[in-house]
Amino acid sequence: MVLLLASIASAVTLDPVGSWSSGVFAEGAAEIAAFDPATARLFVVNASISGLDVLDLSDPTAPTWVGFIDIGALGGQANSVALHDGVLVAAIEADVKQDPGVVAFYDVDGALLSAVTVGALPDMLRFTPNGDYLLVANEGEPSDDYTNDPEGSVSVIDLRGGIESLTDADVRTADFGGWAAEDLDPSVRIYGPGATVAQDLEPEYITVSHDSKTAWVTLQENNAFAIVDIKSGEVTDIVGLGFKDWSASALDPSDRDSAIAIAPWPVLGMYQPDSIGSIHHRGDTFLVTANEGDARAYTAFNEEARVGGLALDPTAFPNGASLKANARLGRLRVTNALGDDDGDGDFDALYAFGARSLAVWSDAGELVWDGGDELEQLIADAAPSRFNANHEDQTFDGRSDDKGPEPEGLDVAKLWGDWYAFLGLERIGGVVVYDLSDPSAPALDSYVNTRDPGGDPEDGTAGDLGPEGVLVIDAEDAPDGVPLLVVSYEISGSVAVFEIHR
Repeated sequence: MVLLLASIASAVTLDPVGSWSSGVFAEGAAEIAAFDPATARLFVVNASISGLDVLDLSDPTAPTWVGFIDIGALGGQANSVALHDGVLVAAIEADVKQDPGVVAFYDVDGALLSAVTVGALPDMLRFTPNGDYLLVANEGEPSDDYTNDPEGSVSVIDLRGGIESLTDADVRTADFGGWAAEDLDPSVRIYGPGATVAQDLEPEYITVSHDSKTAWVTLQENNAFAIVDIKSGEVTDIVGLGFKDWSASALDPSDRDSAIAIAPWPVLGMYQPDSIGSIHHRGDTFLVTANEGDARAYTAFNEEARVGGLALDPTAFPNGASLKANARLGRLRVTNALGDDDGDGDFDALYAFGARSLAVWSDAGELVWDGGDELEQLIADAAPSRFNANHEDQTFDGRSDDKGPEPEGLDVAKLWGDWYAFLGLERIGGVVVYDLSDPSAPALDSYVNTRDPGGDPEDGTAGDLGPEGVLVIDAEDAPDGVPLLVVSYEISGSVAVFEIHR
């Protein structure tokens, strides 16, 4: 079943034309995808069997499985895939995630061309537009007991000498070893137990400038960007993203109020973007982010808490007892690592994970625009009976206490001369299209969801669940000359193909 928000005056439509399913539920069987226009092959990360599924997309209405690339001999699972000029690249974590990972280069038939060592937990790949460099976000997550916390970093791989001759000497590391916590903006969160700045920062996602000179890297848990000079392979700045004031906006914070209740609350939101894209508009670069939010929740260190379980400062929250009711803020998940400003054991401010929005930033990391409560209002209008449902069940309001619709996957593309953002909502599902013609005032354009609210997620009848990867294929690369959107769904293990029309 397809859900459309009819009340939006849409300029862009997403028409579902084809799909493929692995048949594997909730094991990451379809995560990130890359497309090769010369062969019309789509390469999809399948974490459930440590490799890449290869689909023939020459007929977008009938994606067909044609092969599998096994990466098991090179480490653990693949986390990301990218493609440029017929060269396929996979980011592969080590069997022990805290050990250095591998980036492997293949031809489009799956033959291994070369492999190099990168940082711990390579999580995302980005070619520069000119093809000279490949950047790798090495997340460097700690072990569950926090006894092994590797440094986060960005690997810059120089491809100019040729792919087949690559060695580890072609890899430079943009690291954070020269940064001290006291030199950072206060909104940059350095809080892991015993961690240095370099250990605590966890690169998540990368975008690159149109001139291939600069990269911006989201540091999701840390609520920050890193800015990287690609030629020198150095981090030139770490930018704190500040906090969203939910008392000046609105959110639904409770899964126990039996209602859609989007309203202002005395809470701050940590932007904590996952995916990031960049657009070049009238001589300026703007950054576009999916503000998902993420918490550190390990056996040895868990920052997640519910407001109802915290002591609230009576001056900051004179109505604290009322706020802690389950139907109000009591169920909202917040961090316990921030907010006790005076160290007296009670909380003077509350910080929730994520901003439940799309946002636009300047190239220096200054907020240009934030979508406020637009996404939750959209879901309330489009799918009221499944408002803020989780991606593994159909329960009404199930995620209001925990990041709401959870925007995660993102791609930006210039189509028909205008910039657009395509934003995946991880929990309720579906893709939102924003018109970025004016980056200071993006316009919500359309929304499509191929989830079936009447189906059972576990038996495969609920449609597409948990969009993870969002990929635009422009008209000149698409098999039929019509731009396509490819969405990979990690929970349903499926891939959906949409034609993009205006």
